[in-house]
Amino acid sequence: MAKEVVLTREGFEKLKAEIEDLSTVRRREVAERIKEAREFGDISENSEYDDAKNEQAMLEAKIAQLEERLRDAIVIDADDLSTDVVALGAHVTIDGPAGKATYQLVGSAEADPDELRLSNESPIGKAIMGRKKGEAVDVVTPGGQVSVKIVAIKRA
Repeated sequence: MAKEVVLTREGFEKLKAEIEDLSTVRRREVAERIKEAREFGDISENSEYDDAKNEQAMLEAKIAQLEERLRDAIVIDADDLSTDVVALGAHVTIDGPAGKATYQLVGSAEADPDELRLSNESPIGKAIMGRKKGEAVDVVTPGGQVSVKIVAIKRA
């Protein structure tokens, strides 16, 4: 059974664009490399040809993986979000040991701490899901137990 992939509308569109780029631009580039490598002569001892074929295989595997993720995607519609409780897609401001920070709660496929996109499967993400503004939550993280308070919940 395939694992559900939870994506925001933005993440879904980004995934479609990546597949399109890999399927068109990158495929053409790799095909051109293979064509050029064939022109070097005997392909049985041609390292450029072998490298290009390996790149082609990795590219096709990546496209297949992304297409599967797209097929299994469940898209969160920001318009359907409630601001009463923390849910996927919401922007949540929490106050914790490092101070206040606002994160968007997303599925693991879109998580990126550098862009303040927190996975619903992370310790803090799991702990705040379904909670209300003003609630304090104790979270066991790899760095130890921390306490965070939900300051605000907004739509994306």
